[in-house]
Amino acid sequence: MRLEILYEDNHILVAVKEAGILSQSDGSKHADMLTLGKEYLKEKYQKKGNVYLGLVHRLDQPTRGVMVFAKTSKAASRLSEQIRKHEFQKIYLLICHGKLEKKSGEMKDFLQKEEDKVIVSKKEGKEAMLTYEVLSYLEEENLSLVRVNLKTGRKHQIRVQFAVRNHPILGDHRYGNCEKMDLCLLAQEISFLHPTKKERMTFQIEPSKKAPWTYFTT
Repeated sequence: MRLEILYEDNHILVAVKEAGILSQSDGSKHADMLTLGKEYLKEKYQKKGNVYLGLVHRLDQPTRGVMVFAKTSKAASRLSEQIRKHEFQKIYLLICHGKLEKKSGEMKDFLQKEEDKVIVSKKEGKEAMLTYEVLSYLEEENLSLVRVNLKTGRKHQIRVQFAVRNHPILGDHRYGNCEKMDLCLLAQEISFLHPTKKERMTFQIEPSKKAPWTYFTT
């Protein structure tokens, strides 16, 4: 399995994670991005033994999207600090069930883990916030295409926040209906300051050219 590389220099590696691939190994036999990235570097630079590649953020296994990795410990530290300060911009594209009441707005909840799921809690948990914009609504299919600006990066955040408002993401087997399809959630764009150049860098990918993404024109 070969990675789709969007950008690489001495400090960072930006690649596309396909749906079904883990961000980091969980001890199972499933492919993971961190291992694939290290294998890519070993092969490209003919390195023997271990190579360094820092994981600074994650995507859910069923989510496709852009990921950035650090090639040095200094880059990892600086990128992680940006994430802690909410200086990373993460834009997602999703298809959900139903028509949202407002064309744009904010979702704010407190989330906590309960067994193998994440739930909304009124009293406890970590704050989760995002803003959204409805790009299109298909009345016949009762589906909405939505762009999300993720303000906090909680586990399963977007999936939970849309599901609790009765707009589960299409293909979400854990928090929504059980359609036999991939999760329609794309980590479409990521923007951050380069760890050494201090220049803002933005990377973007497009949805797959197959249904149900092809139902919409953006």
